[in-house]
Order: sequence, then C-alpha cells, then structure tokens
Amino acid sequence: MRLDFYLSHVTELARKAAKIAASKGRVTVNGEVVKKANYTVQEGDKICLDDTLLAWPSEGYYMLHKPAGYVCANQDPEHPTVLDLIPSHLGQTLNIVGRLDKDTTGLLLLTTDGQWLHRITSPRSACNKRYRMMLSERISDEALKQLEEGVMLNGESEPTLPAVAERISECDIYLTIQEGKYHQVKRMLAAVGNKVEELHRDQIGALSLDTDLGIGEFRALTEEEVAYF
Repeated sequence: MRLDFYLSHVTELARKAAKIAASKGRVTVNGEVVKKANYTVQEGDKICLDDTLLAWPSEGYYMLHKPAGYVCANQDPEHPTVLDLIPSHLGQTLNIVGRLDKDTTGLLLLTTDGQWLHRITSPRSACNKRYRMMLSERISDEALKQLEEGVMLNGESEPTLPAVAERISECDIYLTIQEGKYHQVKRMLAAVGNKVEELHRDQIGALSLDTDLGIGEFRALTEEEVAYF
C-alpha cells in the first residue's frame, strides 16, 4: 500500500499530515529515509516514524451504535455519515457492513476485512437481523402470522422469506429477517396495513448490540465476536 495510507492507518496522522511527515524525512523504510508519500510499502518492511518502529496493520472489526440522522455512506453532501463518528485514521479504512436507513438506529458493523463483510451480507449466508419497531397502530396476531409466513412487497415478484415476529406490546414488536431488500422492514409492515414509527436493529446473527455502548459510540469486536461470522 502507499506509504501515506499505511501511516494514516497505523497512527493518528491524517493522510495530509502523513505526507508532510514523510516529506520532512521523519519516516524510514528498512533503514532508509523515504520522503515520497506514494512509495509502496509491503508487509515485512520495517517502517519507522521518528525512529519508532510501527506495526503492520491488522484487520479491523467494529460495532457502532448508530444514531438517527446519520447515513450509511462514505460521503454525503447533505447529511452526516456514520464514518463521521469514527476517528479519521480509522474511518477512512473501514467499509460499512450492510446499511441502515437514516432514521434507523442500532447495531452497525464496520470492517477492513472484505471477506468477512461478504460472509455477513451475502444472501447465501442467510444471516438473521433482528429489529425492534414501534408501530403507529396495534398489530393483530393475524398480521404477525402474515409477516412470519412472508408477504408480497409492492413492486416485488416474490413474497419475502419466512420471518420471526414477536410481540412486545400492542404496538411494539421484534421482527427477525434474513433478507436485505430496500426498506424491507418498513415495506413489510406496510404490506400488513401498518406503519413503522421507530426502528432499531439490536442483533445481527449471534451478535447483539452492546448495551453499554452509548448512542454514537463504537468499540472493537472481540476475537470471539468476529468468529461468529
């Protein structure tokens, strides 16, 4: 990878600051001063910043408690993005695992590991995702049964796959799905004559949102949590 990208990945330097550090002769690769930010470094190279040996970056895995009002995108001209909640030296290397709507809160995963991301998002993985939702009207037992059996969404040619619907209260339910169609959960409730007022994802596969994680906060996953997928 490029030297400036490497530096921004393993230190707190932003890309611009990394370029400046290299240009000032603060960086050595295998004992030689390297001033060009686009110099290609490889795993196994001994890279030092101010005579301090740096480690080669490992893959990163994080969970974020997504707030409402943030979009799941790398950049957006009109809205803040979830990556704005991550320190810049980490955020620029991370990929968002799946998507949550701007007004949806809850568990969002981010990683540098493309294969891990694919295992979670691929339809073949059939990875369950559980949502808690507050509805505008009381939902009937018949409607819950319809959701579990699969409903036809507007504009689709086939019904949704079977889901798990659990009542919490009259207007409050859990819905667990495997698919990830556009606005799927909201469209499923619309198909049974209801409307989602609040939507929160609290679980992906066997991984639950850390209850100690405040809104807008993130943390690294443990090795055990990474191995869930």
